[in-house]
Amino acid sequence: MSVTRTSSTRRSGEHFEPQLDDDPQVQRRLRGQLEQIDYTAFASNRDILGQALGQVDIHKFQRMAVATACARAAWVGAAMAAAESGHSLTPEQTARLAQLRLAFEELTEAYEAMRRMVERGYLSYRQA
Repeated sequence: MSVTRTSSTRRSGEHFEPQLDDDPQVQRRLRGQLEQIDYTAFASNRDILGQALGQVDIHKFQRMAVATACARAAWVGAAMAAAESGHSLTPEQTARLAQLRLAFEELTEAYEAMRRMVERGYLSYRQA
């Protein structure tokens, strides 16, 4: 049986942190360079995502939440209907359930990504 799992956990601390020199000036310079790199990534994300997605507001989050809830309901509803039949699932039913679950998981990840983009300042959030 194949299992697909997604994770919305973002790992931190994965960056290599060299301890090449104990000289405070060298360490400050390195921190400055790393901050410049991080800011470049931030600015790139803000520019590209802002252009691609525009401003977001509570209505866009609500539409995403509703789509995700509908996908969850379709997945669980199909599972409940299959279980009520009292028979083993056919390969087609199993594939359909997997497809519905994947749709729910993808929408969940997209919702979390959109929220993270606002949290990090990549997307502008407009009060409704």
